Amino acid sequence: MDIKAMGSKVPAWIKKYRYPILVLAIGLTLMLIPGKGRQAEPQKPPEETVIQAQDPAQELTRILGKIQGVGKVEVLLTVKMGETTIYQIDEDITTSESGSTVRKETVIISGSDRSERPLITQILPPEYLGAVIVCQGADDVQVRLAVVEAVCKSTGLGADRITVLKMK
Repeated sequence: MDIKAMGSKVPAWIKKYRYPILVLAIGLTLMLIPGKGRQAEPQKPPEETVIQAQDPAQELTRILGKIQGVGKVEVLLTVKMGETTIYQIDEDITTSESGSTVRKETVIISGSDRSERPLITQILPPEYLGAVIVCQGADDVQVRLAVVEAVCKSTGLGADRITVLKMK
């Protein structure tokens, strides 16, 4: 085979396979572009990045202590129901002549280290029954009002469920 015969077949071959050649050329070009020099870190899914809050009573004590005129403060929160975790459930309903059956299963996620855990849909905060706040500045009406408002906003309790007393 001489060079002239080969020269006439090459353009026909390129024309026939131009799109695969173009994709291959773009892929090789992208592979040659240098990265930013950092290694890809495995990222955790958003449900694993749960921020653990401190004890609500301690946090409330710290915040109430910063209100002007409150002075030394102690907080007692009565919990109706603690923090509730809701898991994702897969539900199948099968209907037959004898009736319908419902099959419910919790969705399980398998990690890269072969660990298994349920898929968390929602985490509900605790519910409170009431609060008792004892502070040095409770004899001042404005301080008492400020404390009641702060506790209402942070716990979701109504003002009728919050008692502010003077510390001895």
